[in-house]
Amino acid sequence: MKVTEHLAQANKTLISFEVLPPLKGKTSESLYELIDGLMEFKPPFINVTYHRSEYIYKKNKYNNFNKVVVRKRPGTVGVCAAIQYKYGVDAVPHLICGGFTKDTTEDALIDLNFLGINNVLALRGDAIKSESFFQPEEGGHNYASELVEQVMDMNKGKYLAEELKNAHCTDFCIGVAGYPEKHAEAPNKKTDLKWLKHKVDLGAEYIVTQMFFNNQSYFDFVKDCRNIGITVPIIPGIKPLTTKKQITAIPRIFNVDIPEALAEEIEKCNNNADVKLVGTEWCIQQSKELLEFGAPVLHYYTMGKISTFQKIAKAVF
Repeated sequence: MKVTEHLAQANKTLISFEVLPPLKGKTSESLYELIDGLMEFKPPFINVTYHRSEYIYKKNKYNNFNKVVVRKRPGTVGVCAAIQYKYGVDAVPHLICGGFTKDTTEDALIDLNFLGINNVLALRGDAIKSESFFQPEEGGHNYASELVEQVMDMNKGKYLAEELKNAHCTDFCIGVAGYPEKHAEAPNKKTDLKWLKHKVDLGAEYIVTQMFFNNQSYFDFVKDCRNIGITVPIIPGIKPLTTKKQITAIPRIFNVDIPEALAEEIEKCNNNADVKLVGTEWCIQQSKELLEFGAPVLHYYTMGKISTFQKIAKAVF
């Protein structure tokens, strides 16, 4: 089923999770262990992140440097197929611009369609560590909106090879990202919302937000979206703090504020075990308030931490 179909049929707030493909060379067992522990909460869908290729330079025997492409977490398409087959839960693969040409994007969508996976989350993706700003693959997309357009074209039977006649129309449900505290590269919130509406106008059917720790940011974001005519469901993305270094790393990496009250409690912690307790309790209270607000889904960024999310979900659902 499509994400939007799950939302339309629900008479209460749903729960969903985001998982990472295993690191290259690792088995799927750790991933299955995580999902096994979350299935008691009956998530209707599970998101699977996509990690783009990066590159490093290695010195060869002639003392020159060769560019070597590496991917640390391949397997998103396979993981999604395994989730749907093993658990009977709809998988939502992330589809990104970085590292993909339009042709390889089309090939990935064809594979997903063959596997019966009809949900995608269309994202631009981040710059790789060796680049100071995002650079698209040659022949690829610069923006998530362009990615939405390509998926919508395939939904209409329009492929890159224009000579194809009577091509199969795919039926992907497209989600996109939203930023309650604005995207780090947006000059202001108004501009950020304008481009979000553009993605929705092109065909995106729901929005999943970047993490936030102050629910007022989400409430204001929903109101602002509605005021400019964005009517699709807006799913809050939530993540508990689990380590002390996150109070400086998360604002720097994700352009997200840590509320003063939370930061002060984290600063009092003597170790990461204490931080996890504080972060978990904050996330539980945050989730309960979002539940009362009537959020369509509470979407948790798990990062492989099963026990934390079991505790949160049991306290909230």
